[in-house]
Amino acid sequence: MINREWHLLSRPVGWPKPEDFALVEAEVPTPGEGQVLVRNKYLSVDPYMRGRMSAAKSYTAPFELGKVMQGGAVGEVVESNAEGFAVGDHVLHFFGWREYAVVRAENAVKVDADAAPLSTYLGVLGMTGLTAYAGLLRTASFKEGDSVFVSGAAGAVGSQVGQIAKLKGASRVIGSAGSDEKVKLLVEEYGFDAAFNYKDGKVSDQLREAAPDGVDVYFDNVGGDHLEAAIGSLNQGGRIAVCGMISVYNNTEAAPGPRNLARLIQTRGRIEGFLVGDHYDLQSEFVSEIGPLVASGQLKYRETVVEGIENNLEAFLGVLRGDNTGKMIVKL
Repeated sequence: MINREWHLLSRPVGWPKPEDFALVEAEVPTPGEGQVLVRNKYLSVDPYMRGRMSAAKSYTAPFELGKVMQGGAVGEVVESNAEGFAVGDHVLHFFGWREYAVVRAENAVKVDADAAPLSTYLGVLGMTGLTAYAGLLRTASFKEGDSVFVSGAAGAVGSQVGQIAKLKGASRVIGSAGSDEKVKLLVEEYGFDAAFNYKDGKVSDQLREAAPDGVDVYFDNVGGDHLEAAIGSLNQGGRIAVCGMISVYNNTEAAPGPRNLARLIQTRGRIEGFLVGDHYDLQSEFVSEIGPLVASGQLKYRETVVEGIENNLEAFLGVLRGDNTGKMIVKL
């Protein structure tokens, strides 16, 4: 059998180009002792992957040139040499960007296909969901009555941040997005109190209009003018959780920092970056609390599904462009 997998051929400069990658055919690997062979069914593409395509030192190792890339995936065990795993089990793992993967038992997590659709374990019940939960509740120290601003609010993380804040008693939730359709979705389906299209004018002006009393929490997925606007509207004791800065990921020169950082002195504000990997101790709490909310429909989610391994790269580029509403998933 043939296994198709995406390799990184060269490190992108600026926006990734198709010639930086190759879809390569290889033999389906055979699992060794303590390993399982998984036929991937759904693959995740996420903004953080852009950083791993660079050789720059970061919180995790860069993708290796000429080798298959990695990412979240969920699939079915088709061969097992590991105790506790049987053919037919569904597992979550981190060996995406390929059709078949050999995974060590300790790196595979069983998931229940009857309890929730498999794709949700990559999104609303997976890493992106936990990112929203940990970033809002732990890093930003959200409390009932806070006014919350979320950038990239129609994305997989942002949409969940806003909804969790509303469910936990936020006084006001404001979101920014890149289209009028997404703005409508935030207000009409996700229950945001206000939302705006950042392409319609200065973010700072639109935020002041949407949050005339300021914001207590800003959940940053975008950086750039959004971060500066949030600092300008931050209330005393406000907190900013920096999850991502997608607006600068493809810059070839360092992006300028916010010009109004001195305002943090006046507001006693706090900015803190975080990585979801530092908060896996919240996993069981997250699943037990959020799972029932998803099942009952109280917490809503969207997925943008792209068909076929051959379109994995285009799906990833779509995330960088903001084409997706909710979690971008590749279905094999």
